[in-house]
Order: sequence, then C-alpha cells, then structure tokens
Amino acid sequence: MLKRYTFWLTAAVIFQFLTAVIHSISLFIPLSGDSEVEKQMISLVTTLRLDMGAGFHPTFSNLFIALSSCLSFLFFFAALTNGYLLWKHTEASVMRGVMGINILIFGSLFAVVAYFTFLVPIVCVGLVLVNLLAAFIVAPKNEAA
Repeated sequence: MLKRYTFWLTAAVIFQFLTAVIHSISLFIPLSGDSEVEKQMISLVTTLRLDMGAGFHPTFSNLFIALSSCLSFLFFFAALTNGYLLWKHTEASVMRGVMGINILIFGSLFAVVAYFTFLVPIVCVGLVLVNLLAAFIVAPKNEAA
C-alpha cells in the first residue's frame, strides 16, 4: 500500500481539500482585538480606504480577503484536479508530470508560508508537499514498470 503512488496522492488530495476547507472557514471569522491598540488597528484595516486609481478604493481588509481567498481556491483547484485524474485512472507517466507541477507550486508555496505565516498553514502545506513528494518518488517512471 505505501509503495503505490495512488495512496500518497490520495492522501495529498485529502490534505489539499481539508486545508481549503479550514482556510475558507477562517475567512468568515470576524476580527476582534484584545487591547485598545489592536482594536484601533482592526478599525483602521477595515475602514481606511486606499485610492488605487481607476475608481478602486479597497480597504486593507478587502485586499487581505481577496488574496487570502486565493489560497483556498488554489487548494480546491489542486484537490479537484488531482482527485479527478485519480478517479479517471490517468496513466502514471502523465500523473508524474502533474505531480511534478504540484511539487513545484506547493514547494514554492511552502517556502513563502514558512517565512511569512504561522504554524497551522506551515503544517497544512507541509503535509500536502510531503505526500506529493512521496507519491512522486514511488510512482513508476514508465508504464512498463
């Protein structure tokens, strides 16, 4: 079982989907501050409008939500794509290419997340990356294998 790439890729798909769901839920949690300074900062982030030109006046909160939602979309897209290819029993040589692309994207994401964020996203992206690497390593290099 551990020598089949489909096991590891299925685990990666599950972790991609769970990360997307967890991160999506976090987008709907209202901000609250514990101290007066935190409350003032949250007020500024949610009410101060920036003039971005061409009639765009987003708040920092709007920009953060837009950017943050992209992480959820990335994980949903990857989970659905990988899951679909697994479901259709795509040949291993094609899957190795897809897994290589996933490793490139999620490896880069892991570096960014490890530098800029906190433990929960680091662990979530790390679990996806480890499973993708394991799937890539044990996947047959050609159909004859």
